[in-house]
Amino acid sequence: MRTRKRKILAELRWRLEELRWSFARFFGQVGKMKQCPSGLRWQMNELRWRLSGLNRTRRVKPAALSERVAELPWRLLGNKRTLIVGGFAGLSALGVAAATAVVTTEEPAGMQTVVERLAVLPEKIPSPVLPYIYDERVGPGDTIQSIFRRLGVSDPKALAFLQGNPEASRAVQQLRSGHSFTIVVDPSGHLLSMRLPVTANGYSVEISRNTGNPPFQVSSTSIALESGTEMRRGVIKNSLFAATEATGLPDSIATQLADLFGTEIDFHTDLRPGDTFSVIYQATYDRGAPVQAGRIVAAEFVNQGVRYSVFLHTAANGRSEYYKSTGQSLRSSFLRSPLEFSKVTSSFGRRVHPVIGSWHTHKGVDLGAPTGTPVRATSDGEVSFIGRYGGYGKMIVLKHRNDISTAYAHLNAFTPGLSVGEAVRQGEVIGEVGATGRVTAPHLHYEVRLNDVAQDPATMSLPSSEPLKGKELARFRENTRLQLARLELLNYRIASSDNKKGGKL
Repeated sequence: MRTRKRKILAELRWRLEELRWSFARFFGQVGKMKQCPSGLRWQMNELRWRLSGLNRTRRVKPAALSERVAELPWRLLGNKRTLIVGGFAGLSALGVAAATAVVTTEEPAGMQTVVERLAVLPEKIPSPVLPYIYDERVGPGDTIQSIFRRLGVSDPKALAFLQGNPEASRAVQQLRSGHSFTIVVDPSGHLLSMRLPVTANGYSVEISRNTGNPPFQVSSTSIALESGTEMRRGVIKNSLFAATEATGLPDSIATQLADLFGTEIDFHTDLRPGDTFSVIYQATYDRGAPVQAGRIVAAEFVNQGVRYSVFLHTAANGRSEYYKSTGQSLRSSFLRSPLEFSKVTSSFGRRVHPVIGSWHTHKGVDLGAPTGTPVRATSDGEVSFIGRYGGYGKMIVLKHRNDISTAYAHLNAFTPGLSVGEAVRQGEVIGEVGATGRVTAPHLHYEVRLNDVAQDPATMSLPSSEPLKGKELARFRENTRLQLARLELLNYRIASSDNKKGGKL
């Protein structure tokens, strides 16, 4: 081993000496080496220092020594300013590399790149059988069949059970537009469970699949409903009900809206594209989803640039009515007719009595209607007479304010529990149409009297409803302040600007 090292050192010294003489010839003489660039001189000194370090190393393995010697020429190549010197260093490095290659006894192991294709075995992972859960709302005109088709439920047994089971059938018949429901279906389209909307008594009906017979069971669950307020705004394009449907208003609210503004707006002839409406109404919720609509709290309609507003107000006596923004009651003091659907068969004035056959003054109007048709009180009042009265047959007389009274004759029956002195409200059913007394067919004889003198209902000037006054008017304005702010929010306008625009209501 020592002999081998001595040979390596001798070879390195010879190479270094040859390199030194090559540099000397390049610069003309050896004495001029001191004028070489400082970087080159530093590299030469570093080379001498490394050679001296090799002389001091006695226990270095041949492989490690070869690595150190092979590293030396690259130090000389680091100076980019002397290309010719770099070339000489390269030649010297080749010699050193050759010397080390000859001296090294350990041959490097042969390397070979091997590419092998590995077969990927598909792993079968069982797919979980997860059900599909649909949380939907009933659309306009929806039936249980259309809901099943829309959600991809293919289960004739479930459909037959929903139509045949009495409790499930009642729940299905209570489906209304806007109500929420939940259906759970397996991947094959079979119904697993169905939770139908909340019923009027605060229970939800759930139909779930059984493994035995019968295939389904019905259960009712008590639900804690929450109360809240809904706000909607719509624009008229074609008709009122098309606009309310596009806005998502329940049918009951759309009907209330038409009734509230029906006395001021003819929805068949007065509507124009661009008319707007805003409505605030009460609603009940089941787990955040609206399940039932209540009464309208406030509403506004802009028809041909004119603004109409109505508000629900509960008076100190607990009676709730709709009022205009001025405090005037929206309802008329007297209804136009005590029957909802009827036709006048005999007017007020002289006529030949159909039974007696002689001329008599007809003191009221006869309204033709089938037996059993409900008869309504045309205004708030108090029962002053109830019973049979000669040719009038069964009759009720109501006493109203301002010495006005109304009479309803030829009735078939009275509303149970109605007696003299009892107060009745406008629109309340007090009896039903009949054919008692001197009559030839079922009809209602209706009279309006002033100081007990019969008047013609078609021409008589009836008093309007009493507006709110004093403290009650102040309560009304205080209670409607919040609803006014909500309407302003719906209409994207400043509250103070509404006072400048004005309106009829």
